[in-house]
Amino acid sequence: MTGGRDPLDWIDPELARLDAEHLRRRLIAREGALGPVIRVGGRDYVNFAANDYLALAADSRLGDAARRAIAEEGWGAGASPLIVGRSAAHERLERRIAEFEGTEAALVFASGYAANVGAIAALVGRRDAVFSDELNHASIVDGCRLSRAAVHIYPHADWRALEQQLRAGAHVDESLRDSNSRLGETRPRGGGRRLIVTDSLFSMHGDFAPLPELARLAETYDCMLLIDEAHATGVIGPRGRGVAELQGVEDRIHVRVGTLSKALGCHGGFVAGSRRLIDWLINAARLYIFSTAGPPAGAAAAAAALDIVEAEPYRRLRLLEMADRLRSRLREHGWDTGPSQSQIVPIFVGDSAAALRLAADLREKGLWVPAIRPPTVPRGQACLRVSLSYGHTEEMIDRLCKALGKVKATDASGA
Repeated sequence: MTGGRDPLDWIDPELARLDAEHLRRRLIAREGALGPVIRVGGRDYVNFAANDYLALAADSRLGDAARRAIAEEGWGAGASPLIVGRSAAHERLERRIAEFEGTEAALVFASGYAANVGAIAALVGRRDAVFSDELNHASIVDGCRLSRAAVHIYPHADWRALEQQLRAGAHVDESLRDSNSRLGETRPRGGGRRLIVTDSLFSMHGDFAPLPELARLAETYDCMLLIDEAHATGVIGPRGRGVAELQGVEDRIHVRVGTLSKALGCHGGFVAGSRRLIDWLINAARLYIFSTAGPPAGAAAAAAALDIVEAEPYRRLRLLEMADRLRSRLREHGWDTGPSQSQIVPIFVGDSAAALRLAADLREKGLWVPAIRPPTVPRGQACLRVSLSYGHTEEMIDRLCKALGKVKATDASGA
């Protein structure tokens, strides 16, 4: 730049601060396909970092479905779904999701993040209230903020604290009434809606939300209930539909959000529910209305992934059995795995620098396990996040347990 002070000079000290606090992120590039073994920088690592829970990301059947769709419909969608971007492949996928979820309808978004933000902001606004678990994913947090509703945070999975908030009559101050509408606003000017929103399977702790209790509160206090099944879809429940299925409350959930990018090994997100809910989102969810539709080939691959989830339940059964054994072994070595009940197994170490050192030590041993630090987790709760996959072998898990066991033994000896 020429003349004067560079207005971006503030970035350098901020990056230095992140370095000092062990919070700065840097990008890596994986070489080759994603799988239980990945190559980074010319070296192979056992991959415990991905959300590819059913080992479908590189499954040839998904690639075959995508290639057929490319031959029939090309690659790019070229427009928003409300113009001409929604293809026959997207329509088939939405019918397939609704069939899989047992709902009247479904709507596909560009990502799971977009599905959460779009749905929340379409359901509540400035004269409404939303009640959100303190450990909800960033997409839920951002959806709550962008909705302009009054946001009430309740302690993690503490439905009793939530009931106290609801009983107290938390609401939006009438002074927040709109004086004029936002650009493109289609929401009617009624007020007083309430929304309870939660992850069903929490992405860092690996535990489940108490959905029966939340459903009861929603019924008692006249609330909508939205759950994000992103990490549970395809893995949890008798048919892999998620925690709501496992806990027997599917018919009491008003809005189900899911993703195609984790256990299904694809890309995109979705909302499933009643026909009127989906019709409303088509007309009010800005992240749906103003985003170009995803490639038809991606929709075809996701439909193929759902077929595999239904036809091969042994994938999720073996995955969850491996997770149970891993938790037991880690706890025997003295590691804190928190409240994990799923394929996500955290190893809590507390300090960010300690988490980075442990992750680096495991990388030296050929094990890729990410250190999770603030703001992804609260300060003082840094951890290593072990994400298991159907593709992991017993030998891979044994390597991880032995490496972590040696770390504990070294710590105990003071070496």
